[in-house]
Amino acid sequence: MREIKDYEDIITMQAPVSKKHPQMSLEDRAAQFAPFAALTGFDRMIEETALSVRESYNPPEPSQDLQFPQQ
Repeated sequence: MREIKDYEDIITMQAPVSKKHPQMSLEDRAAQFAPFAALTGFDRMIEETALSVRESYNPPEPSQDLQFPQQ
């Protein structure tokens, strides 16, 4: 296992700053690590479909032919 003394030569160095690319804002940097929805809108689509099915579902009438065992 490495120890802090293994990094003594670089631990106090300044982070490099690019001359080509502007520094990214903290908000943009944080967004890189934020969770994302790979299927944007998928949850809403599922909810809308479920609502549509619930509204159009007509349960069958109980059959007179069914005999349930008496206890």
